[in-house]
Order: sequence, then structure tokens, then C-alpha cells
Amino acid sequence: MCRLTNSVVFDWAWHGLAGLLATLFVCQPMVASAQSLRFIRDAEIEDLLADYAKPVFRAAGLGSQHIKVRVIQDNTFNAFVLDGRNVFINTGALVQAETPNAVIGVLAHETGHIAGGHMAALRAKISRDASMAMLMQIMGIGAMIAGATGNMGDKATTTGIGQSVLSATPDIAQRSILSYRRVQEYSADQAGIKFLTATHQSGKGMLVTFQKFADEEMLAGVGGGSSYLSSHPMARDRIAQLTQLASASPYFDDLDPPERQLRHDLMRAKLVGFLETPQAVFNHYPASNTSLAARYARSIAAFNGSALDQALGLIEGLIRDKPDYGYFWEQKADFLAKRGKHAEAVAALRKALEMIPSQSLFQAELAQELLGTQDKRYLPEIVKLLRKAVVADENSDAYRQLATAYFGLGQEGEADLASAQASALEGRTKDAKGFAKRAQAILPAGSQGWLKADDILNIQEQQSQ
Repeated sequence: MCRLTNSVVFDWAWHGLAGLLATLFVCQPMVASAQSLRFIRDAEIEDLLADYAKPVFRAAGLGSQHIKVRVIQDNTFNAFVLDGRNVFINTGALVQAETPNAVIGVLAHETGHIAGGHMAALRAKISRDASMAMLMQIMGIGAMIAGATGNMGDKATTTGIGQSVLSATPDIAQRSILSYRRVQEYSADQAGIKFLTATHQSGKGMLVTFQKFADEEMLAGVGGGSSYLSSHPMARDRIAQLTQLASASPYFDDLDPPERQLRHDLMRAKLVGFLETPQAVFNHYPASNTSLAARYARSIAAFNGSALDQALGLIEGLIRDKPDYGYFWEQKADFLAKRGKHAEAVAALRKALEMIPSQSLFQAELAQELLGTQDKRYLPEIVKLLRKAVVADENSDAYRQLATAYFGLGQEGEADLASAQASALEGRTKDAKGFAKRAQAILPAGSQGWLKADDILNIQEQQSQ
């Protein structure tokens, strides 16, 4: 089930990322609306992207750093990194990329930026150039003042020099930074091909993707084209170099395995099903297309169009054809839950968890549906499920469900602590502190829960200073 969520649920503040985006000239079209960006949480999509990325991360020596691939709901083709812990990719990139290799190539390129420490180096470069630009501006102002104190002839000349320095400064700094950025892009290309070769994968997907955007750059001219071009400057010699690197690999002509291609097609169909109007989905995946992916998209479109019986019929057909695919069972559970059939949704989610037992989103969804049955006998199981889920993937929804379950069990201190953790993840400082204080008043002093509440209070107090 695709779920939209605000960026605030993660352990980094989006307003800080928005400022960094603006500073680094990265993903420029997104900066103005950064506060409204939405992230998609979906087990099927996240698991597939993790399968794509993990071998590449290991080849880059980053396998132990727990890097996450985050999905942004945006229909433009873009992917970028801002730190060493996250790779961001738009839904537009996932839908437009027709093969797994195309997405893997983009992820390999972005991994090259992380492995090369490019964001930290770029921030340092910007800081140095900003300091130099400020000095040049001061010098320009000084020249204008000096000109004002001289004779008329000297004044005209010197003031002109000062104005020239002032007008040239921002352009010089930006050209310097963009030139440095292009060097980093070349470096990331080389590293990406290296990682792909080390994992016995083709670089053709990366090459085809970047060739497409180089062509767009030529057609659009300077300042035009897609958002990917604004953060990944293209050049014909860069494409020529990438062609040479990619074609030299012994795996250049290798194709994606059929099962991986199927999972990729299902991911794209799911995104189209959820993000497009039902009519647009049926136009893109007409009834004459009987593939699993097309039927998957149509089932979601039917669900979104309130044709719930049709949606359930289509998903049941998919389960009959591929009964071991846990994500179909999870989607069935979502359809059932929306009809208020919590007990049937529970049964479907248990099937999904049999196939993918470690999927934390499944654990949280099962807990939610067990809560929906309003059967208090499930409360201990709900707590167990959610405690596992938040260890693997902290999110505010799971903590709020955990608070509800603890409250139902009469464990009010633990309930307040879970509410404090949810509020902290959402950036709601005042509420987090209030719940943490309430938790400390109930929990035994020095206990693990009491100490967690104390940590929340200390963190919030430090942030407010």
C-alpha cells in the first residue's frame, strides 16, 4: 500500500534540507515548494529499491552505513544525495525508467557522490567561494568610495572599476561552483561504472538515461529542460567518456533477470495506479493488456474509483497466478481494510508476513488492523509487533498505535513514552516534552523507559537553546 507522509517523520528536518538544496544549486525546481514535498512509504517499492541498492553500496564500501533510498512523490525525473545517509529518488524517475538497470545506474551514480564525499566537499567549496565573493564585493565598494574622494576623471574610472567588481562577483562564484560540480559529476560517473562492474551489472542503463538528458539539454538550451539537468549538468564530452567506460565492461550487454524485470514492472504499475486518475490508468493499461503489471495497476485504479468489488476480484486473480508474492496479499489487505473488514485484512496480512517476515511496514499494518478489530485479546501481540517495527523503522504512526495498545493494557507510562516518541519524530517539540514529563512521572526512575523519556527532554531542550 502506497502511503504519503510528510518529511517531518524522518530523523532530519526538511527545512534544513530545503536550505541546503538552495545553497548547493541542487534540484532547483524543488526549492520553492520544499516544505510541501511528500514522501511515499511502501514496502514493495522500498524492498525493491533496497535490493537494487545494497550490492552497489557494498561495492562502494558503504554496506555497513545503513543508507536509505527515500522516494519523493514528484513526476519529474530526478535523483540526488544531500548527505551520506540518504539517496532521494522521485516517483517520476521510477515510472519513466523502463528497466531495473536504468534505476540501478542512477543509484550507482548517486552512490559515487556519497563514496566520494562530494556533498561535504561542495559545502566547503561554497563556503570558500562565498567568502571570496564577499571580499570582492567589499573591495568593489572600497573602490567606489575611493573614487568618490578623487578628482572627477579618476572618480569616473575608479567607480566604474568598483561597479564592475560588484556586478561580476556573483557570476564568478556561481561559475566556479558549477564548474566544481561538473568535476564531481564526472567522478560520480566513473565510480558508478566501477560499482556496477564490481557487481556484474551493465552500465547501459546509466548511459541510456544520461544520453536522454544530454539530448534534452541540447534541445532545451541553457536553463531549460528537466529538473535532472539542473542538478546533473550534462556535456557531450561527459557522455563520450561515459560511453567509453560503460562499453568497456564485460557485462555491458547483460539484461536484467526476468524476475527482477517483473518486480520492476509491478512497481511502476503500482505507482501509476496510485498516482494517476483511474481513467488515465485504464488508458495506460487497457483491458487488452493481461500482464500481471497491467492487472495490478487496474486493481488499484478500480479501488481508487470506488469499484471495490472489481478491485478485490482483480487482486484475487493476481494472487491465484502468483500466490507466493507477499505484496499482493498486502494489497488485498489494504482493500479489505478500507471496507472495514479488519478480520479479513488481518488474515491477508498474516499471509504477507509469512512470506516476508521481517518487513516492518507489514508488522505495523497488521498491528493497525488488529487494533481495528477492537478485540483486546490482541493487545499483547500488537505491542510485540510494533516494538519490532519501530526498531527496524522508526515512524510516528507506529509509535501512536503503540501508545494506543499500551493504554489499552493499562500501561499509561509506556503509552505516554510512545506518544512522546511520535511527537518527537514529527518535530512537535512542546507535545513531545509534555508526554515525556508525564511518562517520567509514572515510570520507575532510572528504568529504560524513564531514561528514554529523559533523552527526549534533553534533546528537545538542547534544540530550543
